[in-house]
Order: sequence, then structure tokens, then C-alpha cells
Amino acid sequence: MVTDETVKMFENSNTLENTILSEHMISDLPAIIQKWLLNNGAIGKALVYNVYLEQDLQMLMKPEQKEWNKAKARQYFTIEPPAFNWSVNLKMNPFLAVVGRDKFENGHGEMMIKLLSFFSIVDAKSNEKVNQATLQRYLAEIVWFPSFALSPYISWEAIDDYSAKATMEYNGTVGSGEFHFEENGDFKKFVAMRYKDAVDVLPTEWTVTATKTEERNGIKIPVESKAEWKLAKGNWTWLKLKITDIRYNIGEMPKVLN
Repeated sequence: MVTDETVKMFENSNTLENTILSEHMISDLPAIIQKWLLNNGAIGKALVYNVYLEQDLQMLMKPEQKEWNKAKARQYFTIEPPAFNWSVNLKMNPFLAVVGRDKFENGHGEMMIKLLSFFSIVDAKSNEKVNQATLQRYLAEIVWFPSFALSPYISWEAIDDYSAKATMEYNGTVGSGEFHFEENGDFKKFVAMRYKDAVDVLPTEWTVTATKTEERNGIKIPVESKAEWKLAKGNWTWLKLKITDIRYNIGEMPKVLN
């Protein structure tokens, strides 16, 4: 399923070949976003129009869980139109495997988890909360392909010298979040009020924090991050991720997880 979805997603996307990001092109962005793009090396390089990446993950599926579950994931992004497809294989224990897939396409989101790759235990879609949550995930993850900051789907608002609010709107779905940066322009964290799932009455504060930044493909990006929810009983750090491979503007799709 993931393979077919991703092929279709790529077929429906546009390329931006031979378009180079220049300082002039970012002149209308908030000063801290300009500093980020100048600092990370995106200026003078081709605009990204698709992305493929692989991740090693550690996950806590419940706030009270003590032992981290290990997982591997692969993800594809397109820029025009904005879309992603993320698939993960998670080992709950030596006998129990879980397959998950998150998707954002055409302004709509889906979140699906299957036990032993067969029995569906979560299947959330056709829901405004899921649509917004997956759009906000896309927005948070543009730190891996910074030239998307110029996208016409994003409006920026400066907060202070080291942070700016981004509001993204696509095909009727709207979401926002705050990008925070270090003094040198390195990405620090993304904070948003986000729904954890389709049954939430109110959104919860969600933070993605960079824990390690390195250069990949000539661009400085967070290669290790953690994600957490701010709960009444305290913060729940549920995800730690490490990017093991990332490629831009690929012509042929690597094999995806099924």
C-alpha cells in the first residue's frame, strides 16, 4: 500500500529543477528566518522539490511506559503540492510487531497503526483534527528541507529576535506553530498546540526539539530530535529520532517499507 501511495504522490508532484535559492528571494521573511537560511547553507543551492529519508527511532507508546521500543522508519515528502508518507516498523517485544503509516496529502491526513501488519488498531482519517495535526507535523519537519520556508502556503510572523510563528494553509486545512532558534541561527525547537488524536477535545502543547545538528547534502539540519507532549502530570517525551539517510530531489524512489 505504501509503495503505491508514494508512487502516486510523486507522480502528482511538480519539480523545481534549476531554481537556486538566493538572498533576494528571502528578503521578505522575518529576520530570524533569513538568518536561519543563511546559516544553514540553503542559500545558493537548488530549491528542494522532494525528499527521501530514513530514521532510527525510540518510542514510548504510553506516558507510563519505561522501556523504549526501537523502530525504523522511512519517509517521503513532496513540496508542490505539500505531502508526506511515513511508514514505520516497530518491535513491541520479540513476538509482537506493529506497522504504522502517517500520511498528509491534498490537505487531508491519515494515521494508521496495524498489529502484526494485519489487524488495524488505529485508523484515523477524514477528520479535521487529524488533518490539522498532520499538516502541523509537515510544518515542523520543514527544518529538514529549509527552502520550503519560501512556500506560498506559509505566512510568517516575527515573535522576537530568536523566534517566528508560521501559519500554513493548504486545501482548506490550517495549522500553525512557533519556530525557535539559537543565537547563531541553528534551529532549536518547534512548539504547537496540536491534537494527539481524533478524539481529543482540546489540543495539547507539542514540542519538537533538536538534540544534534549536522550538515547533510551541504545543509545544516537537525539530525537527532525528540518530541514531547505537555501533559498535566508532566512532559511525556514519546519519541527520539535519528536521521540515518536523507536525499533531496531524487529521480528514482528507493524501496519503501510495506
